[in-house]
Amino acid sequence: MDTTSGSAYPTDGTLDEALERLHARGPEFHGYLSNHGPMAVEALVRHGRAGSVHRWLDAYEDRLEDRPRADSALTDTNWREALGDPRRVTDWTAYMGRQLDGRPWREVLAEWWPRLLPGIAGAATHPVIRVGHAVRTLTEDGEEEPRVAELAHALGYWAARHLPLGDVPAPAGQDGPEAALWEVPPVPEQEGGIRQRLAQLAETPGWPAAAAALRPAAGPADARALLAEVVAAATVRYAVDAAAEPVMLVHAATAPNAVLRTLPALPEHLWIPSLYTAWAASAAVTAAYAPRRTGRPRSAPTGTPAPPRPDALADAFERAAAHGDAHAIKLTDTALDVAVATGLPEALRAAHQAVTLIPSESRGPGAPKG
Repeated sequence: MDTTSGSAYPTDGTLDEALERLHARGPEFHGYLSNHGPMAVEALVRHGRAGSVHRWLDAYEDRLEDRPRADSALTDTNWREALGDPRRVTDWTAYMGRQLDGRPWREVLAEWWPRLLPGIAGAATHPVIRVGHAVRTLTEDGEEEPRVAELAHALGYWAARHLPLGDVPAPAGQDGPEAALWEVPPVPEQEGGIRQRLAQLAETPGWPAAAAALRPAAGPADARALLAEVVAAATVRYAVDAAAEPVMLVHAATAPNAVLRTLPALPEHLWIPSLYTAWAASAAVTAAYAPRRTGRPRSAPTGTPAPPRPDALADAFERAAAHGDAHAIKLTDTALDVAVATGLPEALRAAHQAVTLIPSESRGPGAPKG
């Protein structure tokens, strides 16, 4: 089983077949739960589980709903008025499909990324995560039509659920991502959906200082390195705090990892703002769901970690695939990225926490109401 990013997909067309199945359905169900199918099947195929994809979809698909009816066509002159309107999601998907028709997908992505990035909080960050999975496929495994169509669906969903985080101070401190994330304070009332929790950020004591504590990036390459550290820090924190909210804390790691996966397809002038927004999203989800901490737990190991054994990586994803829940699959997918890049033992511990604490069912509950 290949557990590294950059592996080629099997040539049997499983991913494209699965995406075509999913594109007949809507991006949400039960009014607010995100359709995790495109993200989960991409991860399953990438990690050598193509043979289980259609079986997984058979179990997952019965909860999904048909695509919402179209309202009216979006154009280059009226799209702004529909930004953040979930009732227009089908209009947005069609519009993004037209944007991608006959144009290089990287060109379209570069045009729309800065427009959509401020709304990273929409649908509990699921749209940007879906974009990250789509971009990983296109950059590493080919530009078949269903994969380009998946990017249209992902961008359209993001536009329809566009939700800004609010006025978050830009990084201006001296801390690295690990130290900065451990100092993020929780919102006063960790109850209700993510919208209610994020709405408390501006009034949360210590939030502005914590958001600004991250050191600024010195340039694009440094921004990419810092973003990788943000992903690692959120994964390590998940290993410690997952019990507080095992589903929603997944997104503190998977959302910035989606941005990290997208950077190579973007012009370098977008890398620093991408880091800052991804950091803000990770810190905000942490504030919304993680318990208060002051510094990294003392029990954390020190020194240079040893590279993970290939069989340990394979076993971790095998457990996630057998577990079946989409959040456990996606968290493990990100944790393996971190394990390979850093050797941190907490990365595989985070994957273990996901399959232990998230309900073991491929028809899992999805994200709580936001």
